[in-house]
Amino acid sequence: MEQLPIVVSAEYVAEYRIRLVFSDGLENVVDFSGWLDGPVFAPLKDQGYFQRFFLDGGTVSWPNGADIAPETLHQRARSSAAA
Repeated sequence: MEQLPIVVSAEYVAEYRIRLVFSDGLENVVDFSGWLDGPVFAPLKDQGYFQRFFLDGGTVSWPNGADIAPETLHQRARSSAAA
């Protein structure tokens, strides 16, 4: 069974963009601005709060419990790299 890639490194770039490195070696900058809808993501619209992200469970998370599935981030990073 193939293991799903997880985020192993994350570095803030600017605005709502984070450079992600995955366990399979894929590396790319991902723009999170399209995911900032809904009550759990509302605090992330404040860029200071957005920058408080950390890695937890193989993905990017925030203190309020917001996170995005690592497979979703990987798909976005992969499609951005191909563009």
